Amino acid sequence: MAAGDPRLAGKVALITGGASGLGRVGAERFAAEGARVVIADVADPEVADAAVEAVAASGGEVSYVHCDVSDSDAVAAAVEHTVSTFGGLDVLYNNAGVMIGDDDDPVATPLETYERTMDINVRGVLLGCRHAIPAMLAGRGGSIINVASFVAHMGAATPQIAYTASKGAVLAMTREIAVIYARRGIRANALCPGPIMTPMLAKFLSDDAKRQRRLVHIPMGRFGNPEEIANGALFLASDESSWMTGQSLIIDGGITAAYVTPE
Repeated sequence: MAAGDPRLAGKVALITGGASGLGRVGAERFAAEGARVVIADVADPEVADAAVEAVAASGGEVSYVHCDVSDSDAVAAAVEHTVSTFGGLDVLYNNAGVMIGDDDDPVATPLETYERTMDINVRGVLLGCRHAIPAMLAGRGGSIINVASFVAHMGAATPQIAYTASKGAVLAMTREIAVIYARRGIRANALCPGPIMTPMLAKFLSDDAKRQRRLVHIPMGRFGNPEEIANGALFLASDESSWMTGQSLIIDGGITAAYVTPE
């Protein structure tokens, strides 16, 4: 890649959960840097159409495929769609995830909430890797970006046992995948955001007291914005991170670097 060239020129990226939130911002950023992007999501048609239009406006080629990441056949079809549409697969961005409202402590959290969280956040990542890796091995190798969280490294300020457990599993899985495929041209890294002001977080922080409870733990004194996470994903997707695998890229405003006495 010559200086000044788009950072993802010639690459094909599959982004799960790419129709909204962090996924959509990432899709737009990838497209602006030259990637051909497939958005895989369960979004309503109008949301999917808006995402496709936004990504196309960023300057890249884009396609949408309806995909429930907890369904193996659906994920396999999404990978097949990516390869048939754009000729290969270079970047898998496992971004799809859920944080369910009644996720609480180990005693109070409904088992259904735990199971649904694990189905999307962990099984979804596994299935993405299961179906994308053969396509990457058949091509030029590639980069897998699995979205974990800063809570994979430390306990959350507010109890959310299912979410925290799921993100810890994603981090461990990423390390294992990285080791298995390190000599076969595939890199795998975990992207670990701190609290980012997306619609998913906003619904949990519906009043100032709840927001301040989170902000007290962030040394930089503010929530992150989606573009800051997209920049981290872009680095992991690009050849700039070519000697980086099995790692955790934490973008959290300093939370994991600080010692804060619990309230």
